Amino acid sequence: MNDQFWQIVSMAIYLVAMVVIGFMAHKRTTDFGDYMLGGRSLGPFVSALSAGAADMSGWLLMGLPGALYVSGLVEGWIAIGLLVGAWANWKFVAPRLRAYTQVSGDSITIPSFLGSRLKDDSNLLRLISGAIILIFFTLYVSSGMVAGGTFFETSFGMNYFVGMGLVAVVTVLYTLVGGFLAVSWTDVVQGMMMVVALVILPIVGIIHLGGPGAMVEAINAVDPKLLTWFEGGTPIGIISAIAWGLGYVGMPHVLVRFMALTSPAEAKAGRRIGIGWMLTATLGATLTAFVGIAIFRHDQAALPDPEGVFIALGQLLFHPLAAGFLLAAILAAIMSTVSSQLLVTSSALVEDIYRAFSTKPLTPSGGVWLGRIGVLIVAVVAAALAAQRNDTILGLVAFAWAGFGAGFGPTIVLSLYWRRLTAAGAAAGMVVGAVTVFVWKLVLNPLGGVFELYEILPAFALNLLVAVAVSLATHRPNPAVEREFDEALEIEHAG
Repeated sequence: MNDQFWQIVSMAIYLVAMVVIGFMAHKRTTDFGDYMLGGRSLGPFVSALSAGAADMSGWLLMGLPGALYVSGLVEGWIAIGLLVGAWANWKFVAPRLRAYTQVSGDSITIPSFLGSRLKDDSNLLRLISGAIILIFFTLYVSSGMVAGGTFFETSFGMNYFVGMGLVAVVTVLYTLVGGFLAVSWTDVVQGMMMVVALVILPIVGIIHLGGPGAMVEAINAVDPKLLTWFEGGTPIGIISAIAWGLGYVGMPHVLVRFMALTSPAEAKAGRRIGIGWMLTATLGATLTAFVGIAIFRHDQAALPDPEGVFIALGQLLFHPLAAGFLLAAILAAIMSTVSSQLLVTSSALVEDIYRAFSTKPLTPSGGVWLGRIGVLIVAVVAAALAAQRNDTILGLVAFAWAGFGAGFGPTIVLSLYWRRLTAAGAAAGMVVGAVTVFVWKLVLNPLGGVFELYEILPAFALNLLVAVAVSLATHRPNPAVEREFDEALEIEHAG
């Protein structure tokens, strides 16, 4: 039996396991609230690993190692920015968001929370939020489809479109069947697979090279600048990398994990577990890239695609069956994010756009089926975009990340910590933030110079300024808003 046979066996075991988990979750999904938020039943361990796996995607095992493999440690500023941003998100957003979404209409999506929190009877906030989610998550899901197709093409020589289709079909299947619980439970398995793979592979690689000293010596022989934090980078580039951390406060697929916690008090344990997982995973991804430099670049064995360095090392250093499970970890990273994004996008279609226009109440089963139809629609559109294959995985993720961070981030922070935020201020800020991302990236960025700054920074700042200015101009006292704000604080502090 050849090597590829054993790798296919490993992959098949993983894919079947994900579908089985989906059907197990199906038994506990009876209405739309269960389908989208799992009945607010997540403990800190499940919530932390689910948030981490949903957040990191194929970027962690393909995009980040690929960037580090090409440019060295200067690309590590992205990981630092993300670690700081994730810690702040768990610390300052998670407990209060969990309490506030319970108090304000028992909201199950970010758009429905903003509409309820700001008493927006016009449904304008829900429509704007739903539109931002649809646009940027469709692009984000597309990046996952690209990663899936690239993965199967690089690993097995499979046709890109066949690989992309396989990832889409399995992910859509367990998301359709089991909803939020299926996504969360599979995320835990996928998160464990990712971190174990990112610990084992660099350790074996370093041993293969003869130890840490031999690895560093080999990297220095290629280019000593690869091991420095600043060489090869520019101030704008480093600031842009760190700015990735701003995105966390606006990520609906991460924030929804906070909303699903059993209680606000569990955010503390979730933060410790989540940041520990993330630190281990990003360190493993960094070491994987350096092992790749020491093995491939040192021996002048060029990789067809730098983002496939993890795949190449797995196939070189491990028995085909073990290599197959390492490869499955990449697939886990891709699928965990795609499934979460499909679900949140589906919720935007049903909970925020359909309900804004329809006066007909949804039955529990009707809501679930509309959610499933939404998952299918978004998956088809994302697959059509992925067929173009016109950007790197990191490039697609970066644009979508900026869209959410700048579109939602300031609004979420202000809604939780500033009583005087108004619906008009939030709506104006979100529109300005989202539009700035497009304009900065597509129109200004090609001009170079200061416009090479990552679009999340100027867009985030403009959203914040506009939201505050418009809110100050339109604020009127509202006893219901004041009461809910105080009640959320009490629940948060009571745990």
